[in-house]
Amino acid sequence: MATLTCVPLIFSSSAVPVPSSKSLGHCHKCNCVASSLPLTRKILDCCTLSFHNFISFSSSFSSLSTRTNKGFRRKTVVLASMADLSTVLITGAGGRTGQIVYKILKERSDQFVARGLVRTPESKEKIGGSDDVFVGDIRDASSLVPAMQGIDALIILTSAGARMKPGFDPTKGGRPEFYFEDGAYPEQVDWIGQKNQIDVAKEAGVKQIVLVGSMGGTNLNHPLNNLGNGNILVWKRKAEQYLADSGVPYTIIRAGGLQDRDGGIRQLLVGKDDELLQTETRTIVRPDVAEVCIQALKFEEAKFKAFDLASKPEGVGTPTKDFKALFSLITTRF
Repeated sequence: MATLTCVPLIFSSSAVPVPSSKSLGHCHKCNCVASSLPLTRKILDCCTLSFHNFISFSSSFSSLSTRTNKGFRRKTVVLASMADLSTVLITGAGGRTGQIVYKILKERSDQFVARGLVRTPESKEKIGGSDDVFVGDIRDASSLVPAMQGIDALIILTSAGARMKPGFDPTKGGRPEFYFEDGAYPEQVDWIGQKNQIDVAKEAGVKQIVLVGSMGGTNLNHPLNNLGNGNILVWKRKAEQYLADSGVPYTIIRAGGLQDRDGGIRQLLVGKDDELLQTETRTIVRPDVAEVCIQALKFEEAKFKAFDLASKPEGVGTPTKDFKALFSLITTRF
């Protein structure tokens, strides 16, 4: 799809000479001129959006200045709504849940400007290779700065992943053994990597951070901690506490067992302190986790909250649609 790069603009009511490509504030890709008037929020100089989305965005106004050889015709339009869109960065955008969040945000371009952060160029290509997808290493704070500049919200979906040791034969009984690759242990990814993300986002002036973790963190003997001797839930919990103490408005979502099924058709359940693990409702589908992440950006009731998330089986209960009411049920800050 063709892309058009533009800045939030204010067209003058009088004819404006078209500046050269070297002029200050001029966007050379679309011959638009940035307003010299102060904006009410911090934004990047330019943002990339699809040509289709730009046309849809422009059509919401009653008139749009058109360019002639002598400048812009005499019509006044303030494209101020661009400044009202929330710029959201999803880290771990190449993962199974991250891809869903990124896709939904791109589809809701009337509300959000989506960005993604992935670990490799291959992961970037896997989700479309758009210019709004950055490549960075969460273990290296400096590599995160370009992606974080100008964002309003950050959704953290990064996590260490254990690998099964080769040679396991299920026909012989026993249990498989797991390991973490060098440099990719939970301490490095789920603690240092998430701490780096929180620090860089805070320095960039982020307004909210949504962090997705896992249920089970209250139990040091949880089986997940034994995978590869990584103590993954311990390090996740440490990052969650760091976020809660950071002073940045946060939403911490501790998801149950993740499933790859369709979302939006189940009643969601929230809990605290792993209470849901003692019930039969201990799982959640990835699309529902993605939707809760996005909805958390829209309601004050989701801020400064930490909660466990699961769902009833499909066909049991009423599918959750009122997310404000769901977040209002949560009373725990950590």
